[in-house]
Amino acid sequence: MSPPSPPRQPQTLPDDSFHVFDTTLRDGAQREGITYSVNDKLAVARLLDDVGVGFIEGGWPGAMPKDTEFFDRAHDELDLRHAQLVAFGSTRKAAVDVRTDKQVQALLAANTPVVCLVAKSDIRHVKRALRTTLEENLAMVRDTVEYLVGEGRRVFLDCEHFFDGYAVDPDYGLRVLDAAFRGGADVGVLCDTNGGSLPMGLGRIVADIKQRGGFRLGIHCQDDTWCAVANTLAAVEAGVTHVQGTANGYGERAGNADTFAIIAGLVTKMNRPVVPPECLTELVRVSHAIAELANIAPNTHQPYVGSSAFAHKAGLHASAIKVSPKLYNHLDPEVVGNDMRILVTEMAGRASIELKGKELGVDLEGYGDAVGRVVDRVKVLEAEGWSFEAADASFELLLRSEMGAEMGSGLDGVVGPIFELESYRVIVEHRPNSDVGNGSVISEATVKLFVNGERIIATREGNGPVNALDSALRSALTQPYPQLAHLELADYKVRILEGKLGTDAVTRVLIETTDGTSAWTTVGVHGNVIEASWHALVDALTFGLRHRAGSLPSG
Repeated sequence: MSPPSPPRQPQTLPDDSFHVFDTTLRDGAQREGITYSVNDKLAVARLLDDVGVGFIEGGWPGAMPKDTEFFDRAHDELDLRHAQLVAFGSTRKAAVDVRTDKQVQALLAANTPVVCLVAKSDIRHVKRALRTTLEENLAMVRDTVEYLVGEGRRVFLDCEHFFDGYAVDPDYGLRVLDAAFRGGADVGVLCDTNGGSLPMGLGRIVADIKQRGGFRLGIHCQDDTWCAVANTLAAVEAGVTHVQGTANGYGERAGNADTFAIIAGLVTKMNRPVVPPECLTELVRVSHAIAELANIAPNTHQPYVGSSAFAHKAGLHASAIKVSPKLYNHLDPEVVGNDMRILVTEMAGRASIELKGKELGVDLEGYGDAVGRVVDRVKVLEAEGWSFEAADASFELLLRSEMGAEMGSGLDGVVGPIFELESYRVIVEHRPNSDVGNGSVISEATVKLFVNGERIIATREGNGPVNALDSALRSALTQPYPQLAHLELADYKVRILEGKLGTDAVTRVLIETTDGTSAWTTVGVHGNVIEASWHALVDALTFGLRHRAGSLPSG
């Protein structure tokens, strides 16, 4: 079988003065719970290219069949604009000719322009893990680098366990680097493999190696002390010009340095334009897209790209932000593709409400009394268990109901009730020997409403009491409000809250609803889960009707 054709070069080759090297597809895939298919790996590579990284380490060909297939397909299916693909593998085995080493040959067969080799740089690992001599390990490094360079590959060397090894023998790691560069390596990467370093000590070691060796150095940090990004930036300050990371910090144990935080820190804090300017605003989108492919919920509190990274809760913060967002934001969120959010809680003051109204497109100019009433109501409701942090739709309805007048902003109409409730009833029936099936449980809900003076009764069954109630309510309202037929319940969350002074617990329900193009979240709170769900359902349909119909009956 003939080897694959040479990979297509990106439209713009990476800036060689500074490397952003991403290893999401290799080191990041070692995170517990992540299993990428080959299609997933191709999709992740395209996303990483969108943020302008210079090198994408695709995996370990020869060691893993999936990675071998990835490189085979990548040559035909990936059309990268910024990044070059990198194959990862180890040096030749001890006492084996490099030209016959199957692992080394697999690296060549991957046909990538760059190869990243891993080598032991801690004498303990050389003796105990490789079970060879220190001199043979140096020969393994030199021979493999020299051979791959002779075959036209650019070679980076990952010095595994470099910082732990430095603590035992501060000279041997330098000898490994020297062997690599004598063989023709371009970069020697110092790896904090166990993630135990802290920025101050790591920076001193990098500076020492830089001064003694004069080599081009890179850095690869694990996050076991939660310092991986800090360690990476400290290494840059000490002289490295090649940084390695993974998307969202994915990786083994506590993870790796987060590529997105590294890029944002270098560009916005250290004035190093390491990615094309147009790529920086892609960080949030790419972060969330890769999280979806990894089947991991995005970290809302992740620096720079998390949905809470620029969210403000305290009233004191909001008051200052109203004067100038720079007073409480370390960065303009739009620089990295994010947004500032104001959270409405019991901590909110007038400034929080005004800023949140602006965020929701509600002009509160001239409605000072209404703002004051909203502040008071939010504090009372939050004390009862309500929470509007994740329920913007319910908060907007609360805000507009207090204003009691048409507001414009493309959402005209007074927020009055869309119906008058006479009653609702939910029945749960267990049918142990029915035609439906042994042990089946059927829920049935009946709602009785008045809409524009007309009495409407609807009964529906569902796979649970809330589903039945939702179906009955929609059935009753679809005739007077046909717009509601397009709405769907997308998510339902229940949280049990501790009651006051040891009394009965309170239930909080969050409901996410969608019209197919957008989604919104509403909240309901009550001692009874059905009643809590009812409040959230009514808000969901009321909000959806406002945005679809453009107006509501006044109340």
